Amino acid sequence: MKARIGFTLLELVFVIIVMGILAKFGVELLAQAYSSYLQQRIYAELQTKSEIAVEYIAKRLEYRIKDSTIARKVKAGNFVSISDASGTDYTVLEWIGYDVEGFRGYYNGSYFKPAWSGIIDLDSSSATTLHSPDTNTTAEDNIIKALSENNSTTVDHIGLYFIGSNSDVTKDYGWDGDLTKINAQQGAIHPVKSNGTIDEFISSTGTNFTGIDVYEYYQLAWSAYGIVLENYNTTTHTGTLMIYYNYQPWLDRDGDGQGDQLTNAPFVISHTIMKNVSAFRFMAIGSIIKIQVCVKSDILNNDGGDYGICKEKTIM
Repeated sequence: MKARIGFTLLELVFVIIVMGILAKFGVELLAQAYSSYLQQRIYAELQTKSEIAVEYIAKRLEYRIKDSTIARKVKAGNFVSISDASGTDYTVLEWIGYDVEGFRGYYNGSYFKPAWSGIIDLDSSSATTLHSPDTNTTAEDNIIKALSENNSTTVDHIGLYFIGSNSDVTKDYGWDGDLTKINAQQGAIHPVKSNGTIDEFISSTGTNFTGIDVYEYYQLAWSAYGIVLENYNTTTHTGTLMIYYNYQPWLDRDGDGQGDQLTNAPFVISHTIMKNVSAFRFMAIGSIIKIQVCVKSDILNNDGGDYGICKEKTIM
């Protein structure tokens, strides 16, 4: 019998069919493996970024003056107390934060010492001068300049909030632009500045503290903060989550006769927290705030859908 050195036509057809079947399933298997990898990568990326965004906001909210927190539907819109912000239309969250970095302190060569003590010595204070033992306004000035990126804000632009005082968020912090009460030192935020003595404050409005209830404990603020979901695209249903700071609603630094707001403050600073954000929501029950950030990716949208995830956090 003669040896064959090639394939018969039937064998060749059979080999082609088998190779085709293997190739088909191999490509599908490879596509499924890649799709699974892509989903896992996108999921991990969204998980990480959304968690970072929520933690970033939450850490700043931890050091808010609680009664100062407000909500708006748009940046330049009317505001309400966060406790009255119901529904999903509110996309702007604002508050006045006390300076935790200054309270944590500066290194004096031996140890870290708070730049402001949070205590007013009522016995040694007067209607014109507030004495704050163990406060160092020079160190606080340096801290504020560093945190505000040397963008014109100093210890002469601060406000004091007396812990335990009554306040009305609609009129006592400058959110409404009307500084009548604040300039008279009758608001919740008291504009002060250094008088050159490192442990003393004086009024920066020209009105002293005569007849004003001055409390022993205070928090020092140099900036308001705003979290805004902006540039929302109605086609992709995503926007950019931004943070704004280095503005003082209790001051009129732009000279328009009103308290400086997020939209018109002359030295406001903004940074992007996260892109492709589909929702930024928040609510408050008493002094507790809950925030939620939702992000998504449209990379895996062959079925017309989106791949998204939400992260939330509760802040006391």
